[in-house]
This record gives sequence, C-alpha cells and structure tokens, in this order.
Amino acid sequence: NKRRVLLSERLWAPTRRNVSTWSPVGTAFNARPHKRQDFFEKSVGLFGVPELSSPEGFQAAAKTALRNTERLVGRACSSPAGVGTVECFDQLSDELCKVADLADFIKVAHPDPEYREAAEKTCIEIGTVVEKLNTNVELCQSLKKLLDDPKIVAQLDPDTRRVAELFMFDFEISGIHLDEKLRKEAVGLHVKLLDLNNAFLIGSHTPNRIAKAAIPQHLHMHFGSEGSFIQVGGLHADSPDDLLREIAYRVYLYPNADLLDCLEELLRCRYKLAKLVGYKSYGHRALKGTMAKSPETVMSFLQLLTDKLSDRFNIEPSLYSPYLSLGGCMEGLNSLFSQLYGVSLMSEHPSAGEVWSEDVRKLAVVHETEGLLGHIYCDFFQRSDKPHQDCHFTIRGGRWCQDAGRYQLPVVVLMLSLPHPTKSAPTLLTPGMMENLFHEMGHAMHSMLGRTRYQHVTGTRCATDFAEVPSILMEYFATDYRVLSQFARHYQTGQPLPESMVARLSESKKVCGAADTQLQIFYAVLDQIYHSKPQNRSTTEILKDMQQKFYGLPYTPNTAWQLRFSHLIGYGAKYYSYLMSRAVASMVWKQCFIQDPLNSWYICGHGGGVRPETGWYCMLQRRPTTEDFVEALVSELDPNFDTFIMDSES
Repeated sequence: NKRRVLLSERLWAPTRRNVSTWSPVGTAFNARPHKRQDFFEKSVGLFGVPELSSPEGFQAAAKTALRNTERLVGRACSSPAGVGTVECFDQLSDELCKVADLADFIKVAHPDPEYREAAEKTCIEIGTVVEKLNTNVELCQSLKKLLDDPKIVAQLDPDTRRVAELFMFDFEISGIHLDEKLRKEAVGLHVKLLDLNNAFLIGSHTPNRIAKAAIPQHLHMHFGSEGSFIQVGGLHADSPDDLLREIAYRVYLYPNADLLDCLEELLRCRYKLAKLVGYKSYGHRALKGTMAKSPETVMSFLQLLTDKLSDRFNIEPSLYSPYLSLGGCMEGLNSLFSQLYGVSLMSEHPSAGEVWSEDVRKLAVVHETEGLLGHIYCDFFQRSDKPHQDCHFTIRGGRWCQDAGRYQLPVVVLMLSLPHPTKSAPTLLTPGMMENLFHEMGHAMHSMLGRTRYQHVTGTRCATDFAEVPSILMEYFATDYRVLSQFARHYQTGQPLPESMVARLSESKKVCGAADTQLQIFYAVLDQIYHSKPQNRSTTEILKDMQQKFYGLPYTPNTAWQLRFSHLIGYGAKYYSYLMSRAVASMVWKQCFIQDPLNSWYICGHGGGVRPETGWYCMLQRRPTTEDFVEALVSELDPNFDTFIMDSES
C-alpha cells in the first residue's frame, strides 16, 4: 500500500536523541495539518463509503441497508434452525449497525450542519426499524425454535450459542412477550426515546450565552463571541483565574427550562418502558446481563466505597506538558502496543473526502503475523461545534464474512478535544490529557483485537461494566515510569521526564484520588437514583440531595449540572461502570503487570463473546466480591491499606 508509512525500527530506543528523529507516527501527530489539494481527486466518501460524498448520501445508504434488512429477515424466518440462523441474525445486525454507528458519530462530530442533520435523521430512521425488529414475533420465533431444541443447541459452538442468547435477550427486554397492543406501545416509547435522547445529547453540548456587558472585558478573550453575547461552552476548570472559573461555572451550568423538561420526560419514558416490559425500574432493565446485575448491588458497592474514603490534595500539570507532546505520546503508545500485543500503528494518508476535517489523522493497526487488523481515525483537535468530550466510536464492527471468506476489518474513531499545534510547539498534553489519550486508545485496541466471529459481540460490544476494563488498565501504563521513560522527553531539549516528577505524579493520584473517586461516586449515585422509581421531585432537587450526601460540597444555586451529564444517554443506569471496571483493572495490573509493565499479555480478545464473570475469571483466576472491588480501589489511595492481598493463591 503506497499510502502506508512503515515503521522501520522498534521504538524502545534511548530517549536522549535529537527531537527531529520522531518516528513516522510521532511526526504525523506533532506536525501541523496541511491543507489538501483535492481539485482533481474524486471523493471516496466519508470512511471510504462512496454514498457519503454528500449529506444526501445518508438517505441512499439507509435505503440500501433497509432493503438488505428486509431480505435477511425473510431468510432468517424461512431457513431451518441452526448455525445459519445465528449468522443471519448477525449479518442483519451488521447491515443496520454499519449505517447507524457511522451516522451516530457524524451527527455530533461533522463540522457541516447539513451532514449532522442528515446523520441525525438516519439515526432515528434506523433506530425505529431496530425497535420494530426487536418486537417482531416471527423473527423471534425463528431464534426461539433454535434455542428450544436441545439437539441443535448441543451442536452450537460456545460463541454461536452466546450470540444467540444475546439476541434473544434483546427480544426479551424489548417486550416480545407482550400482546400486540402493548408491543406497539413499547415500540412507540422506544421511538419517542430516540428523539428525547438526541435532543438531550445535543442540548448537553450546546453553549450558554450571556451579554458581554455582564462579564469583565479582560475575560472576553477566553470565551467564544456571538454579536453582543459571550458563549460559554465549558467549565474552564483548568484556568488559574478564580473569577474566570466562577463565571464559566455559573453561566455554563445555568438551567435551561426546555432541556430540564426534556430530561424529566426522558426519565419518565424510560421508567414507563421498563415497567411495561416487566422490570421494577429502568435501572433493573439496564443492568441485567452486566457484572453488577442489579441496582441494589451497585448502590451497595457505591455506599461501601464512600464509607472507606477520606480527603486529599494535588500537583501542577503545566510542568509536565513540555515532556508530553502528542506525537511523543503516540510514539509511546505505538511502542507499548508492539511490546504487549505485537501490534504497530502506521500513519496513512486519507483519500479525498474520506475524513470530515483536515486535522483528522488515520492509522492502520498492523499485527506482526496477522497483518492489517483495522483502522483508527484520530479526531483529536478542538473545533467549533465539536463536543468537548473524549469518546470512542465504533464505525464498523469486525466479523467473519462467511460468503466472502474474509474478515470484515473494524473501523473506529477516537474523539478528543486537544489544543492545536502552534508555529513554535507541537500539541502539548497535561498528565490528565495523556491519561485520557491512553484510555481511549485502550478502547481502540479492544476494538482491533476483539476479533470475534460475530459483530454483535466484537470489541467493546460487551457489558458496559466490563468494556471499560481494558481502557482503564491503559491509564496505569500512563503513570508508570518504566513506560513513560521510553517516550516522555522535552519537545525542545530532548531531555527525559525526570523520575522524581513521575513519582510526584503517581503520588498526586493517591493524594487527590479520594476526592476524584468520591466525585465519580456522586455521579454514579445520581445516575442510579434518576433511573430508579419516580421520586416526585425535580432532577435538580435530587442532584442537590445526592451532592450533599455523596460529595459534601454545597450545591450552587441556579445551576443544573445534570443538564451537562451527557453520559445519561449512552450510560443510563450504568455510570458506575467506570468505578467497577477500575477496580477490576487495578486487580489485573497488580496481578499481571506491576512487576513488568511490558509483559506480553492478551486482555482484549474476547469482546462480548464471554459473560462478564467469565472474563473476570480468565483475568484473575478468581471471582471478586463487592468487598474485593472496594478494597482494590481504596488500596490504591492509601498505601497503608493492605487488607487486600492480590495473590492468586488466596
């Protein structure tokens, strides 16, 4: 492939070298983007999908997917029960996901509002079809016939049986057992929720405005401008200016009445849907099939963890930034993946029309023996109308294509919000930014390495509280001196990051870790309460109460932080996943990597092809309890807390 830039050497080279000798990956991410000259090159369409050379192409892509869906539904309902049934279901899911997942990303990330609008319509159109299929009795019967026949089930391999059960689970939580009238009501609620979810997601990322005259003039430069108004699109939490942070906090979190109504209605519809299909609450429905299994387990975990925590404090992030250029960090990740997985990241030049912004970088992920595993599109830089949120998006899941006799390679996007490089310096990261980069690249590697037979369980398509384990595990590498020493060097002098600074960074994580963990507990509890039984009080009143009980800092009047809690959409009733996954990752780190972080080890291969508890056991050779999770987290914050012994023999 003439577009591919190969890495010709291992990157665990001595750190004392001239800064101009960055590898191709490091160079690609430290260089300023060049404007493309595509006048005579035909657009290949977004992600290489020809139809998506224009916004109108979404309608064509959706029409093709729906036509193929109709054909596959007919085949699934008429074919004899067997492995072919499950393969047909997975192909059906793949046809819809390839369009819906791509549109789900474009609707929030594309700079062109016409593309965003077209993608949004496609998401709703495909989503509506999915909900109708999840209550299609004939389609369900074709799968039930297979699972109810012991002879056929006995002939299924474990992966096929697991995927068949997951598809049946989707039918069950969607209300397939209801009569026709109630099934239609369930579909109606699902479709209404598609609209409400989208409206809340957009609103949660929309800046708030305030008249310029209301803010001191010397602070105007820190915000966006719109005529006589200032636009506040974030909290500016890293600013050293107290007044700037206070203004940003009060304006950005000022309640929006329409968005408050949207959230209240969204939560009512979720509860109504859960009750309709037979669950106590939306939380009970959402947690079925996860590691935690129930809201009661989650709340027990969060309360027990709260009881163990105490107060702490922090470091100065800007001192680290000169050592953490984006290119250097990408070089470090490339070397780390080479050591752990035998995988290299290779910079590729995207074709005309393939990417949505000039500063998007494209990486090929290549295994040393298996070859190309997939592609990662890196949308790392700040852009107007782009959400200030770090995310991993699956654009296309991997699966074995029986008809073509080849593996469908996964495609993902990592979206960050980093500052652009300048004329005098590459993009420089704070330790927090670097940790987030490692976290999201952990998701990407999960997607690349989780090479399952079925796309329904590929990569990160597994229980949410298990999906976060590989990504959180990557954060441990980001603060280990044995890893950092290989790539963290000053962008001007080439000097390595001093070990003493790494030690302070690690210590600071313990020092402020309790406060950070307590904040995550507050978010997780708020999410659980919102998705429990109706509270007969506003979401703001609930927030105020939970903040007092689980965080301690007083509520600021006339603010509504919950309206910026966009995780309520994708992680509804599952925000606790970050904490529980961190506990598992801590156990894995101590058991498998603390002695040697470059120990080759394979954590990402199963995707969702195994149950969460089986995944635990494969990694830890034991089944942790709620108390084990709590002790794993607390032991990281307090070096004297040694009741948790990470010993596989215990």
